[in-house]
Amino acid sequence: MDLVRTGARVKTRVEVPDDSLFGADNLPYGVFAPEGQHYRVGTRLGDSVIDLAAALGDPEFAEPSLAALMARGPDHWREVRERIRELVGNEIDSAAVHALSEVQLGLPVPIGDYVDFYASIDHATNLGRLFRPDSEPLLPNWRHLPVGYHGRAGTVVVSGTEVIRPSGQRRTDSGTPDFGPSRRLDIEAELGFLVGVGSELGDPIETGEFAERVFGVALVNDWSARDIQAWEYQPLGPFLGKSFATSIAPWVTPLAALESARVPTPEQSPEPLPYLREKEPWGLDIDLTVSWNGEVVAHPPFSRMYWSPAQMLAHLTANGAATRTGDLYASGTISGPEPDQRGSFIELSWGGSEPVLVGGQKRTFLEDGDEVVITASAPGPGTGRIGLGEVRGRIQPARRRD
Repeated sequence: MDLVRTGARVKTRVEVPDDSLFGADNLPYGVFAPEGQHYRVGTRLGDSVIDLAAALGDPEFAEPSLAALMARGPDHWREVRERIRELVGNEIDSAAVHALSEVQLGLPVPIGDYVDFYASIDHATNLGRLFRPDSEPLLPNWRHLPVGYHGRAGTVVVSGTEVIRPSGQRRTDSGTPDFGPSRRLDIEAELGFLVGVGSELGDPIETGEFAERVFGVALVNDWSARDIQAWEYQPLGPFLGKSFATSIAPWVTPLAALESARVPTPEQSPEPLPYLREKEPWGLDIDLTVSWNGEVVAHPPFSRMYWSPAQMLAHLTANGAATRTGDLYASGTISGPEPDQRGSFIELSWGGSEPVLVGGQKRTFLEDGDEVVITASAPGPGTGRIGLGEVRGRIQPARRRD
């Protein structure tokens, strides 16, 4: 940073390398707190966080949540983004600039409802082959609608929060259950979408309204206890095997920053019913990287997702379900057709039968002390790329039941 003294105030210009994933074409939003201070809204520029309340003199950003900004809609989002782009192109009050390494990052917005989808055809096909080897891998409804389930919003936690190994019922070799810590603890590398402008009960959202309703995207790791899930999920779907923790990245990338990443979804056959047909493409060319104890094990591609986030939102509300500011819906595990593109460890290890080498050891599912970090980037304007930050979590031992 270059410091310039103006009167009694010191101003600075934040210099960002040309190859930074967090340049002026990105500018994600987050909630942060300098040491000993309260949380407020900021944006990331390079390795700095800019306090928007201080830099713009706007009390809207002094709240410990993005909710007020998100609720005001796309015209306001565009206006604020232009103000920030102008701000970062000039000198900024140095008191408003903080080193990323010296602040605490928080949950960007209180989560209202949480819905998790199952939108990757490669992931759904892999699990179908694992669980139903003698049947068609995709169930009859899969190509007709984005399959999803309601998760537990109260256990959505910000990146860096430790994950306690869940306990629950597990099927034994005798066919009856016992109770204990999950032995097949897994990850799901996903992309989450945060609703800014909600909808009224009874009013479905059309696919063409996606950009007017959704504020931005954030990386998600929907931790999964496969053994607990396998015993409980029939006939009503995931429950305790999913609801113990879902990690979300602290940085929310606005849709405007992803304009260069937009691509068509893969061909959908049969053609979706009219309410799911898109008027414009909302596939996203986003590349994820999954690291297990510091070792890269997978590169899931979001561009392969069969159902788009616009179609997910349309289906989520097709029955008239209402949405609210801060609602989160996630894509489900992102996987590609190649073995190194699988976004869950049950796929990477093929149900535990093909261990993965991590740190020189053969591994299948997560052990206590393991840390998983998911990062992602997308094309930006020109030849540059933008980053989506990271979602990180470390596994802690299960807590005893006395």
